[in-house]
Amino acid sequence: MIWRFIKTPPSTGAWNMAVDEAILEHIYRGEAKPTLRLYAWNPPCLSLGHAQPFKDVDIERLKSYGWDVVRRVTGGRAILHTDEITYSVTGNADDEILSGGVMESYNRLSKALLYAVQSLSLPVQVEEANHKTASQNLNPVCFEVPSSYEITVDGKKLIGSAQARKKEGALQHGSLPLTGDLTRICDALVFENESARQEAKDRLLARATTVESVLGINISWDTAANALKQGFEKELGIEFEVGELSQSELKRAEELVHEKYNHCL
Repeated sequence: MIWRFIKTPPSTGAWNMAVDEAILEHIYRGEAKPTLRLYAWNPPCLSLGHAQPFKDVDIERLKSYGWDVVRRVTGGRAILHTDEITYSVTGNADDEILSGGVMESYNRLSKALLYAVQSLSLPVQVEEANHKTASQNLNPVCFEVPSSYEITVDGKKLIGSAQARKKEGALQHGSLPLTGDLTRICDALVFENESARQEAKDRLLARATTVESVLGINISWDTAANALKQGFEKELGIEFEVGELSQSELKRAEELVHEKYNHCL
């Protein structure tokens, strides 16, 4: 299995989402290989799941912090992308790694993620059962609720992932928070009052964590990137060719930024 491996520089939320979709389209047309892309966000960006109501966002607060907002093609709830490494896996739905539907492929990919974070000396587990309830599904914050096959430490979510399967293929996004205050996301969301906002922050700290919080040291982005690449190689048997975006992918990403992803505000 030969895949393409790409690291792209920190970019806006609209650009990051457009690039992943452009890669998916090119794979569907046979113009690109299955791809693992690692990236970061500048400025920090609030991303919403594809079906999450936009009324969850406190626009004035978001603007006051200088943060972006974007809607993902994948599901799930809101994530504030900052101080993290983000991965995307893109390929045909019948690819050996991605075949069999959402949960089966999700499980395979979680093994690579588990290998990666264990190599960073994190005492992690894979969440076996789906803990989401009807009430939790209403929660606007993704990292507050672990779901099946996600990576946790002592029951606290460490990596949040979501997958979309379309006619063009499969796309899975995931975020590994390296450092920083996870509760910042609550400052960009709508709550009934400040007491409810603080309660949400307290719940989030009790249910999610960062690499630095677990290890007591800051792991660099490049160190985390190398660990993720090795996890996919060692656990899934993928051989990577280090590559970059084609001119056609870059052109299509620019089109998607203007046509689709740059219109949240």
